Amino acid sequence: MIDIFLTPYVLMEMFSFTFLVRAFVVGMLVSLCASLLGLSLVMKRYSMIGDGLSHVGFGALAIATAMNAAPLTVAIPVVIAAAFLLLRVSENSKIKGDAAIALISTSSLAIGVVIISMTTGMNTDVCNFLFGSILAMNKNDVYLSIALSITVFILFIFFYHKIFAITFDESFAKAGGTKIGMYNMLIALLTALTIVLGMRMMGAMLISSLIIFPALTSMRIFKTFRSVTVCSAIVAMTCFFIGIVISYLYATPAGASVVMMNIFAFLLFWAISAVSRRNVRREGSVKKAALVSIAAVLLLVGCNNNNTSVAAPAAKSAVKEDYSLAPADLEIREKMFIAQVNDVYLNSDDYLGKTIRLEGLFKYAQADNRAYCFVIRNGPGCCGDDGQVGFEVSWTAPGQPSVGVMRSYPKIDDWVVAQGVLKEYDEFGFPFLYLALSDLKVLDERGEAFVVQ
Repeated sequence: MIDIFLTPYVLMEMFSFTFLVRAFVVGMLVSLCASLLGLSLVMKRYSMIGDGLSHVGFGALAIATAMNAAPLTVAIPVVIAAAFLLLRVSENSKIKGDAAIALISTSSLAIGVVIISMTTGMNTDVCNFLFGSILAMNKNDVYLSIALSITVFILFIFFYHKIFAITFDESFAKAGGTKIGMYNMLIALLTALTIVLGMRMMGAMLISSLIIFPALTSMRIFKTFRSVTVCSAIVAMTCFFIGIVISYLYATPAGASVVMMNIFAFLLFWAISAVSRRNVRREGSVKKAALVSIAAVLLLVGCNNNNTSVAAPAAKSAVKEDYSLAPADLEIREKMFIAQVNDVYLNSDDYLGKTIRLEGLFKYAQADNRAYCFVIRNGPGCCGDDGQVGFEVSWTAPGQPSVGVMRSYPKIDDWVVAQGVLKEYDEFGFPFLYLALSDLKVLDERGEAFVVQ
């Protein structure tokens, strides 16, 4: 399994998906920002602020969905305002940190659930908000996320010494003339931005793990603020990278996979710390033990990877060379099928007018005297209901196949490969995507009708 992780082919296959490249870039930046802020929040006993603000973010995303507005545009100011309010309530009232977080988070979560239930209903998008999705952001959201992540990183580096001072001794920092209120607000601002950016990928239920785990993991071994901060950043980015690889290889949820890797890293550092305490030696033995252990693991992995005699398998694609079809701009592969289709829908402006090819089940539906044809695969939906993912296809204008054209369509549930240009049409006042077919063939060899990613 280790060889699979480090095979260059696997990484090349992963990064051939544009949406995975976007998810990787944003995820690494968010993991870095969360890890930098994690130690200050843990030391100030505000480690659950991420959980509280993510619930506020869920409420804001629900409002944005109901208003048909850009999610980040609505969520960012709302979460920042909630962070400032949380800080003020904790400092200037009898409601202290943990109670204030619980008060604001549960209220926001309830508001979000009510709004969604009254508008779009509890659908798959809600599950993505709660548990995360690597496709929760479109291209514009990604650009905004990168800009804000860089801003958080620069501000943290620039005010590093002030953040260090108020983290360990606010009273001393205040006596020295530091405006602790302003810097606490700065930490709240940076945390709010990081939470909003990360919860789209990790989900409202899991985003706090990016803040808590790296700091607690590093504190098992390292003791100074700087060393813990640096180690936290390395641990966070490493766990995110491995978690995404696991998610890709084994079709597990991305957010949960990242959290599992953080749990593994915490247990590993805790074990190293426990062993080192039993064998008390000269100062620095714990750090050396950790470094030696990590070096040994990397050496073992490297040797296994270099000595492997198994050739990398060929990329599994939904499209085979013997189809005799013209080249397509985008081939929807069986692996990550749902993710690829959703990427087209989320970033449709990038794909309109391009030729797309995919395999799937042919489906036919009729409503209001209009016929609709689809090429789809079945996938998991929210709350256990199966969903269907794919594209509407048509030789003619969508929804109006003539009798002469219908004979060109296969039977329902035939396994087909479809190729056509992605176009858009309006119906009932809403835009819909479809493939204007250039080819549609029935295949003898069937692929996976049920897909999970």
